[in-house]
Amino acid sequence: MSDVMNALAFLGPGRVGFVRKPVPVPGPRDAVVRTTASSICTSDIRHVNGGMTMPVGRVLGHESVGMVSRVGADVTRFSVGDRVTLSAVTPDGCCDACQRGTPGQCGNTMMGGYKFTSRKDGCLADYFHVNDADFNLTGVPAELSDEQVIYATDMFSTGLAGALDAQIPPGGTVAVFGQGPVGLCAVTGCRLLGAGLVIAVEPEPDRAARATSFGADLVVDPNRDDTVAQVTRLSGGGVDAAIEAAGTPEAFADCLRVTRAGGVVVNIGYHVGDLTIPHEGFGRGMGDKTIRTRLCPGGREWMTRLLRLVRNKRVDLTPLTTHHFAFPDSERAFALMATKTDKIIKPFIAHQPDGPAGRG
Repeated sequence: MSDVMNALAFLGPGRVGFVRKPVPVPGPRDAVVRTTASSICTSDIRHVNGGMTMPVGRVLGHESVGMVSRVGADVTRFSVGDRVTLSAVTPDGCCDACQRGTPGQCGNTMMGGYKFTSRKDGCLADYFHVNDADFNLTGVPAELSDEQVIYATDMFSTGLAGALDAQIPPGGTVAVFGQGPVGLCAVTGCRLLGAGLVIAVEPEPDRAARATSFGADLVVDPNRDDTVAQVTRLSGGGVDAAIEAAGTPEAFADCLRVTRAGGVVVNIGYHVGDLTIPHEGFGRGMGDKTIRTRLCPGGREWMTRLLRLVRNKRVDLTPLTTHHFAFPDSERAFALMATKTDKIIKPFIAHQPDGPAGRG
């Protein structure tokens, strides 16, 4: 194994490119994983365009599958050569926030569990570092392909977590705003959890069609219809829950407007500006509505459950793939995701094989 590797990195506002970096070295509780597959998230695009402050040269990405290349001396659950994946969120599993059940806020820091790109180099590289490997890594069943697994790392993890937080009663009603990858996975999550009516809100025709295949019963086009009036009518007076997966102030406000009294609004979209709470939708603060925010969970047990759903064919996440790339073409994949051209939903990026290293 070489001491240096290729990585796709932030080169300045709106700019990405390949850099050469030292291969990470694991601490006692950590691991280094040789990447076999990755994807690019819309949040990567927003980070590069100013949504997050990060140094030039920071490696991007938080969605990967790979093989353990090195492990720290205190790692007990994993060995060199194990095929693994992990959540985009990698908490330490032992701080106060993790103990209280909010691992996304690890270290009592807002979004502190989100370490890739935010606090250290990410996964769009030949190798990547995993903190607290015994807590965060998950073994991948041999019968699953990298493509079957990759979208559980963030898209499905976030979408299902949003559906869980929505607390939709069996047979209840839900509206999911935005049918990008996270919104599509939220639709699937709502169906898995027993929603009786799932309404997708999406203006782009191709994504609207995908929403139906992912489990939406009805689709509302906000460019053609009065979204609030339509969702309210279709749900018989307002939905039990609304999930914001578009990342826009308008969608967030409409979620409040379409949710009935006593219902739940869950935000899983990425917002870079201020949000406005509409008075009529919020009942001037007295509408008996609950607003929840969610960063996808981390940890081995959570990821094991997601892979069990994939393995037992409860969900098929591979239709999220619209484009295939080799790792050297990642800049082109990033550009497509930035412009959302060519009807891209998610790019599947295959990395070249390499040999294992050893114990650190």
